[in-house]
Amino acid sequence: MSDYSKGVAFIDQGIAPISEAKISLLDWGFLHSDATYDVAHVWQGKFFRLDDHIERFYASMKKLHLSIPYQTEEVKTILNDCVKATGLKDAYVEMITTRGMPQAGSRDPRTCTNQFFAFAIPFVSITPSDKGLHLVISDRQRIPAESIDPVIKNYQWLDLVMGQFEAYERGAESVVVVDAQGNITEGPGFNIFCVKDGLITTPINGVLEGITRKTTMALAVESGYEVTQANIHPTYARTADEVFVTSTAGGIMAVTKIDDELIDNGSMGTVTRQLQIAYWEMHNDPDYSIEINYQK
Repeated sequence: MSDYSKGVAFIDQGIAPISEAKISLLDWGFLHSDATYDVAHVWQGKFFRLDDHIERFYASMKKLHLSIPYQTEEVKTILNDCVKATGLKDAYVEMITTRGMPQAGSRDPRTCTNQFFAFAIPFVSITPSDKGLHLVISDRQRIPAESIDPVIKNYQWLDLVMGQFEAYERGAESVVVVDAQGNITEGPGFNIFCVKDGLITTPINGVLEGITRKTTMALAVESGYEVTQANIHPTYARTADEVFVTSTAGGIMAVTKIDDELIDNGSMGTVTRQLQIAYWEMHNDPDYSIEINYQK
């Protein structure tokens, strides 16, 4: 009997252990990073904002001229089945569409048969919720929106990966990169927010419009804070009262050091803590959560 406890994948229209899931070397998703994906999470046996993730997934496919033979409800069922097979109560769940392979001898993407995959693995977090991140701000530029629309979730991460190596060399845990004007954009898998004099600011250009980012902005407004999207210069971030990042992989997480500057004396700020608590409480709201059916 297969061991699904470390994760499973939906591949070739069936469920397989994650260790056995393979795609062709000739798939353009591998050869060209020609793919889109989305990531949802399951917390305490419930999907959080799954409809939003699937809606963004289909919007990304449309922009990339990709299509799959599954409707929204079918994708929900596939993702539920993946989590159910693992038995995991806290899981990281990804759906992927690749370009696939073109007809023999062709380089025309219109001849490709697009491929859909999904997987569920144990939940992963960028950092524990009670621990602050040490970030560096790299001079490395994020791929410009004029080249690749950042609203489309994609695997074009070499700028971010090289930035991560820079962070490690400088004794930090992660990185944020900048745009052509030197303003902060985003990090590998997360959006960033600054709090200064009661105003919460997040970058306006060149970023993925994260579901956790969207959730955080709404929670902040509900809590009485003013929230704005604007350009953020590195100096503004280094001198902010609080800084935090948001991601499906961890929710709302404090940043306690940027480059060599401590943020809020190296501790989690009150605004960050308040929003973090509200975020996890929101997972119990039936308007945003879908309970997993673990029955065989």
